[in-house]
Amino acid sequence: MLDRSRVMKVRGLILAVGLWAGGLGTAFSQTLEVIPKRVLVDEPAVIRAKGLTPNEHISIQADLIDGADKPWSSQAEFVADAQGAIDTSLQAPVQGSYDGVSATGLIWSMKPAEKHVAQYQGPRDLGTQLIQFRLIRNGQRVANALVEQLNVADGVQQIKVEGQLHGVLFLPNTKERRPGVLVVGGSEGGVPRQKAAWLASRGYAALALAYFRYEDLPPQLERIPLEYFGRALAWMMQRPEISPDRLAVMGTSRGGELALQLGAMFAEVKAVVAYVPANLRAGGCCRDYRIPPWTWHGVPLAFVFSPTQRRDLAATFPAVIPVEHTHGAILVISGGDDGVWPSTEMSDAVVGRLKQDHFPYPYEHLNYPHAGHRAGRPQIVPTWHGTTRNPTSGREEYLGGKPDGDAQSSLDAIPKVLEFLRTSLTEHSSQN
Repeated sequence: MLDRSRVMKVRGLILAVGLWAGGLGTAFSQTLEVIPKRVLVDEPAVIRAKGLTPNEHISIQADLIDGADKPWSSQAEFVADAQGAIDTSLQAPVQGSYDGVSATGLIWSMKPAEKHVAQYQGPRDLGTQLIQFRLIRNGQRVANALVEQLNVADGVQQIKVEGQLHGVLFLPNTKERRPGVLVVGGSEGGVPRQKAAWLASRGYAALALAYFRYEDLPPQLERIPLEYFGRALAWMMQRPEISPDRLAVMGTSRGGELALQLGAMFAEVKAVVAYVPANLRAGGCCRDYRIPPWTWHGVPLAFVFSPTQRRDLAATFPAVIPVEHTHGAILVISGGDDGVWPSTEMSDAVVGRLKQDHFPYPYEHLNYPHAGHRAGRPQIVPTWHGTTRNPTSGREEYLGGKPDGDAQSSLDAIPKVLEFLRTSLTEHSSQN
């Protein structure tokens, strides 16, 4: 939920500064604005400054407090154009926290103020992120602007799912039946709320499904019955808000592996989106990789201890996910600098298998050479990170990727993923 007290405090500060500046006359006639002032977390916002002297050097500073109450900031110096204006969607900074033209550069290039902070944390409970911008001229703050980033659109309904299934159903603000997306997480376990909230904000009915490390579910990704996900798909098909013939599965990392597996097993899945996936089933996570991760009718499916140790194709072949059995389109997204596992190589293997089998449905691989294990995530947020700690295993892991590489992968992938889902599910519906 939106932190109203925080919004009012920040807005009050901006108003006070504006009144103070206005009282000093033309010496403080500069303006700073963010367009639009309220955006979804996957939407870019443009920062513009006016009232400057042509060719004047000024700085813009950005600050936020993340969901863990940690401060983040960025700053870049720009040169005003002939009209005394700056537009971050058109102009690159001459120096600062990022290079090149990027409307959202001041957001994704932020770094933490405290050394021990390893990564940006989103607002609690999918709340609103407030970002403050300041125009710095001759060492003085002369203008301020604020943007509100929404993690979930207004009107999206959240329904907790309990009983045989565990998770949260996100429903868009519409009375029409919508395509449904089953969203599954990776080795972090729990409920993958962020991607489901994003999809619902874009018009999809999304079930964020937990399958381990949540309530009375197994604590580890070990011997998870795939029938559980079949029940989830059947449950979605019975919901009056969801079009039963327009279902997709989306997952990340181990969830990307799972999404490919579910697409290959269940004919009701008409589209698969797999972020940084493996093309084969890896071992259980995160206690003992020698334990099978998935079962079917009580029988463990073949797996490998680690996808990075799969050079012997004959030995790993039974563990390869038969993606060619999928009854719909497939999109895989990878980072060429993935520090967790070789997602680009494994995504190439998915595409190679589909080509070899003359797969009849559309498929695509979005490969981002400078992105890491967070390639393509649907958020415009600070991308800097240090060494993180897996919440299930407690072990440190390096995600890889450069801040600008991760940011550019998100900016490129966000519209492409939405278009893939729109085209795949709409076209399938029209064929029935």
